[in-house]
Amino acid sequence: MDFDLPETALAVRDGVAAVAAKYDHAYWSRCEEEHRFPQEAWDDLAAGGWFGLCVPEEYGGGGQGLLELAVANMALCASGGVAGTFFYVTTPGFGAMTLTRHGTEEQKRRILPGLAEGSIQFCLALTEPDAGSNAIQIQTAARRDEATGDFLVKGQKVWISNVENADWMVAVTRTIPAEETKDHGLPRTAGFTLFLVDVKEALAAGTLSYAPIPKMGSNILHSSQVFLDDVRVPAANVIGEVDAGFGVLWDVLNPERILAAAGGIGTADAALRIASDYARERVVFGRPIGANQGLQFPLAQLKAKTELGRLMTYKAAWLFDRGRPCGNEANVAKLTGAQVGWEAANQAFQTLGGMAYSKEYPVERIFRDARIAKNIPVAEELILAHIGTQMLDLPKSY
Repeated sequence: MDFDLPETALAVRDGVAAVAAKYDHAYWSRCEEEHRFPQEAWDDLAAGGWFGLCVPEEYGGGGQGLLELAVANMALCASGGVAGTFFYVTTPGFGAMTLTRHGTEEQKRRILPGLAEGSIQFCLALTEPDAGSNAIQIQTAARRDEATGDFLVKGQKVWISNVENADWMVAVTRTIPAEETKDHGLPRTAGFTLFLVDVKEALAAGTLSYAPIPKMGSNILHSSQVFLDDVRVPAANVIGEVDAGFGVLWDVLNPERILAAAGGIGTADAALRIASDYARERVVFGRPIGANQGLQFPLAQLKAKTELGRLMTYKAAWLFDRGRPCGNEANVAKLTGAQVGWEAANQAFQTLGGMAYSKEYPVERIFRDARIAKNIPVAEELILAHIGTQMLDLPKSY
């Protein structure tokens, strides 16, 4: 199903797949079991320049777009590194895509070369204990220090992935409190500002701390509560404009959904390959179990859904790269990718029967990793609400 991909994307797919082939399911399962960052895989991908795909060439990158990045994520996840989708969401997505489109020249020169070579990592701090999918309700505040012109950021974030490895954090804050925007008749999306926070500097200063959350899967990275206690951020680290950050945020969230969709499609590819291989080889009652329509047809149905999701992911990324509206396509791709990733993992579990419950096979890991995609980076119920109101013109349900 690659007839519509440009040569650049095909080269990325093959290049990332070649690197990923060096790291089998057993490697990813060991990293998961040990709660260990897959440093070897990261270093190999970094050495090939695969994290700098969408960094402009003048800053040491490949000068490609979100389409190539999505294809790379698909290839990594299809190889078995399902949780590796965080590689492409956190650093190239939150870092390279955001700075390339909205960073100042100084920010780009300071950060993008290291990001392209894999020596700099990123995380995004958006979600809060009382503001999950409803980002409008975030309370983390940034106030100006009039003496220096710096900003002081104070608040709490939750479910922040990769903060333990990150050099930089894209922190989403309020610079105008929600009640003030309402009192002054401003749009609900006014008063947001995005900052580049130097994570290691803030940790050393004692103004930033984090606590990992014990979780079910995807333990190659921590997901943490993050506490910001007057973290000092120079005014030069504002991304975009003060009080007008919500437009920048959408340029973070749409790529995140597209890359998450790509991860779901790659997950489905991995799960279907494992299930099909097992169904061809496992003989019961004198015939391969894959000859039984009760197992064959569900796998065939999921293969069809995977290919449809792949095409929608390509389309959403293609639109984003051309500066065209892609919100509808990004949401449909994310919904489909998450669903088919989970459904394929679930069907692989059923195909392997009792052996799927054994750590001898990677199905139990893929099963655990795939489930969360239905909830993050946005719950599928909110995507369905978006499709209902924005694509079907139905009354708002919330």
